[in-house]
Parts: sequence; structure tokens; C-alpha cells
Amino acid sequence: MTLWGGRFEDPLDPAVFAFTADPIDRRLLLADVEGSIAHVGALESTGLLSEAEAQDLVGGLDRVREEAEAGGFAFEATDEDVHTAVERRLVELIGETGKKLHTGRSRNDQVALDLRLYLNGAAADRIADIDRLITALVDRAEETSAIVVPSYTHLQQAQPVSLGHPLLAYAWMLLRDRDRLSDAATRIGVSPLGAGAGGGSSLALRPDVAAAAVGLDAVFDNSLDAVASRDFVAEYIFCCAQLMTHLSRLAEDLVLWATSEFGWITLPDSHATGSSALPHKRNPDAAELVRSRAAVVIGDLTAVLAMQKGLPLAYNRDLQEDKRAVFHADDTAAGSLAVMASLLGVVQFHPPEPSPETIAMLLAERLASRGVPFREAHEEIGALLSRLDAKERSLGEAVEADVEDSAITLTDLEAIDPIEAANSLRSPGSGSPASVLDQVAELRRRIGAP
Repeated sequence: MTLWGGRFEDPLDPAVFAFTADPIDRRLLLADVEGSIAHVGALESTGLLSEAEAQDLVGGLDRVREEAEAGGFAFEATDEDVHTAVERRLVELIGETGKKLHTGRSRNDQVALDLRLYLNGAAADRIADIDRLITALVDRAEETSAIVVPSYTHLQQAQPVSLGHPLLAYAWMLLRDRDRLSDAATRIGVSPLGAGAGGGSSLALRPDVAAAAVGLDAVFDNSLDAVASRDFVAEYIFCCAQLMTHLSRLAEDLVLWATSEFGWITLPDSHATGSSALPHKRNPDAAELVRSRAAVVIGDLTAVLAMQKGLPLAYNRDLQEDKRAVFHADDTAAGSLAVMASLLGVVQFHPPEPSPETIAMLLAERLASRGVPFREAHEEIGALLSRLDAKERSLGEAVEADVEDSAITLTDLEAIDPIEAANSLRSPGSGSPASVLDQVAELRRRIGAP
């Protein structure tokens, strides 16, 4: 069944039908029913449907929804799309009145509404998933706040910080991902119903009534824009792509931390995999897959942007392909958030202490606090490190002779260790254990967690 066969005499070639019909939109089934019920209400409000007709249509659509929710809705091979399937089933259930459902509506505004409704719900689900991962990071950060590890720049040890600090860095990234999704939902939540095929309708339609019925706060301003634009899809995929990029970075750190070279973490058997050839291996495959799948979601964004770039107004069938990309991006984000929350909940932390050289910046700041220009302090400490390197000794092994004729004293070196260096950090948002606990409290407040 198609919704457009009136002026055609010959049937559509099976190869063309198979190429143009795409079952991927079947996941819009409940959104299509919800939008259709709202459309019926809007038609009734202007007298385009009688009360009895509206009751029949809503009753039939309710039955379609019940079948869908129970997993019993039967698609047929001849259904061109989800919209066709719903109307076909409605006519089967209530008869000729079902054919009035499409009054004042086109598949163009119908599919745009379905997709907006679906993504509105998906955004709320992903925000909940993000909250769970933030909670996992926050819980582990609080638990490990007193453990001191090196921070890194250029993948070289930099400053001692609380282990909770890198964990919370990812929590703050995820909080921005959460905010982006919430903000995108305001632009997704615009009803296109009433735009029709693109030019509007001569019928007395009430787009505002339909929008209110599906819980959307706004109605389109331009009917061509309403059916032709997919920037809201691209924005949703961008939110997923940026989220996946952050998850990929977290995954990369977990992969590094799990190596024998870093030795920061151990994954339990439930979250590691083995090698078919190397009996000793414990591989962080889940994290590696998150890292790789981020690339595919970035590809989804590129595909939808390129899909739009040369389209004339208004609707073109090219836009059918947007669903494949956005569903994949959303599914990937959902799965990745779940597995990363699971990993963070069970990973065992046992990082080695930072190297003694990581106190160098604090030492320079101590000299600066005594009036030594920071640049001179930086040079003196650098020269000391160079002398110690030549003697194959670390900063923690310096003796009195190493600091002669220097603003640095042996007492300075003996009084500072990586733990003290981390605890001495006092600037807002720093990596001290105290700052980490403050951040933990603030993040919990932001997501409404206990």
C-alpha cells in the first residue's frame, strides 16, 4: 500500500519499491500514532471532523498504539513506510472513516513531527544515561580523592593531583554534553504539523492545537522551512558526536591506565576479554570499541550535513536517509554510556606514586613566594634537574652540594613530596583532594543526585 497511487495506472516496479521503502522508520511507530491523535484533535477543533468521526479515529489509533506497545503490530511487506502502515491498519480497524486521517496533512510534515517527537524522548533518555555515568565518576572520585597521581601534559608527568581530579574532568565534560542535549531539545520541540507538503493548506488548520496535544512548546513559522530543514537532526547527532568524543577520550585513558606501563587499574573478569593466542592477556575491549565507535558517529554527522548541503526547497526524498544516521548515532551513544558507567563502577584503582620531579612547579612557586622572580626560579630548578640527570639521580635524591649558590635549599626539597604538592593546591577547581570533594558536591547538585 502507498499513499499516492491515484494518478498512476501501472504498479511500481518491485526493484524501485524495494529501493525506496525503508523499514528503519518503523521505530517511529508510537510517535506516528501520537502525532496522528493530535492531528485528529486539531481537525475536530475546527470542524473538519465531526465529534463522532474524531472518536472513531482516536479509538482506532488507541488500538494501534496498544498493538504497538504489546509488540503485536504487524507490518506488511507492501507498507511503504510507517505512516502507510498506521493508516492501513486504522482503515482495517474502523473502516472508511480511517481514510479521513490524512486530511490537511502530508507525509512531509508528518515525518518531521514523528522525528521531532522521537528525538525529544531520546534526548531525555540520553540525559538520564549521562547522569548515571556522571554519578559513577563522582562516586569513584570521592572514593579515591586521597590517592595522589601525576597529571599529564604531552603524556609526560606534570603535577601531583588527586586521582579524583582526572575522573571529574570527564564528569564536567559530560555535564556540558548534558546541557547541549537539553538545549537542543528546545529547538527539536517545534511542531511542523500543519505545514503540509510545504506550502500550507487552504483548510482551517490549528497547528497550535496539535502542538499542545503532543507537548511541544512551539509551532513552525514558515511552512517550507518546517518540512525542508533537518538542522535539528544534525544538531542532535552533533550532541551525540561530541558526547562520543568525550567518551572516546575517557576510554583512551582507561586503555592506557590498564597497561602494565601505567599500571593504574585492573579490570575484573566481567569487564575484560582475553586473547586467542596470548594466555596472559586481559584486554579492555569495551573501552577500545567505544573509542572506535566515536569515529562512526562523527561519520553520521558528516553524512547528515552533506545530505542537506545541496537540497532545493522544500522536501526531497534525500531526507529519508536522516533517520538511518540519527538512529545509529543515538543507539551508539546509549550503548557507550551504559558500558562506560559499568566499567567505572567496577574498575580497581592502584596507581603508582608520581615521580619526585612532579614537585618542580610547586618548588618554583615556593621560591616565587619568597620574592624570587618566577622566571629565575624556573631556570634554577631546570638547571638543578639537568645537573641531577647528569648524575643519574632524581630530585628526591638531591644533596646539599647540588643546591649550593642557589635560591633552592635542601630544606625546600626535603619539605615537599608529591602528596604535599597535591594538598597545597589551593586555586579554585584545582586537583587537591579538598577541591575534588568540593567538585563532587557541586556535580551532585547539578544533576540532582543525593
